[in-house]
Amino acid sequence: MKLVSWNIQWARGCDRQVSVRRIADTIRAGGDADVICLQEVAVGHDALPGLSGEDQVAQFVAEFPEHAAVFAPGSDQPGEGGRPRQFGNLLLSRLPVRAVWRHLLPWPADPSVPSMQRAVAEATLEGPGGPLRVLCTHLEYYSPLQRTAQVEALRALSAEALAQAGAPPAEKDGNTAFLPPLRPAAALLCGDFNCEPDSAEYRRLVEPAGQPGADWVDLWRHLHPARPHAHTVGLHGADWPDRAYCCDFAFATPALLPRVSAVHVDADTDASDHQPVWVELRG
Repeated sequence: MKLVSWNIQWARGCDRQVSVRRIADTIRAGGDADVICLQEVAVGHDALPGLSGEDQVAQFVAEFPEHAAVFAPGSDQPGEGGRPRQFGNLLLSRLPVRAVWRHLLPWPADPSVPSMQRAVAEATLEGPGGPLRVLCTHLEYYSPLQRTAQVEALRALSAEALAQAGAPPAEKDGNTAFLPPLRPAAALLCGDFNCEPDSAEYRRLVEPAGQPGADWVDLWRHLHPARPHAHTVGLHGADWPDRAYCCDFAFATPALLPRVSAVHVDADTDASDHQPVWVELRG
């Protein structure tokens, strides 16, 4: 199983041109991903550079017709004429989707900086090695206060899912609304965390959870303990940032770690201001 996580900056490349097709072609060239986790996918925006109100969710669905789509917009407001104007995370899966959650992350007031509502797309997938949950997210860039609160929410989500896996809720007399969804302990969390490997937020995210099995383990450090994280931004002369560093990660719960075989960063593409992160799992 192959998964790719990528902040696509609404498909805007380092050449300042917007192209969903180029993003899709880069993913196809990288290894035919079974699961695609994209951040900064736009619907109905005409003020972002290069956009004129396109529905990028529909465009990616057309590019990957064999994949089911789960879209979790954080920012979701009506645009001109009441049409949706959304911005968030898109999860595309060729594996069967067994359950879906769309979580809004905490957004505590911080008037000193710009910010937006952030979200997590979570889906239980039927993988070749058994069911697993995949979570795709994008944390706040400008506000450490908000980013820290969002890290705490990600830790809580892992603890909640593990508790429910061990003690699922009771069913209710054939009422399918109360049917407990499949939410296994094996999980992979990926996205743009807008913090670096030595930051307080990163250290808190990987801190032991105090509940066996709920930890988020950084897959890069799990597989490459002697190597610094590969840079995921600042490589190809985009408008931002002014230096290269890593802020895009993939984490897993301990239950998934035996199935993780590889993680690498595609440093060559300039189709976005971020680099794709690829993860491979054994069957």
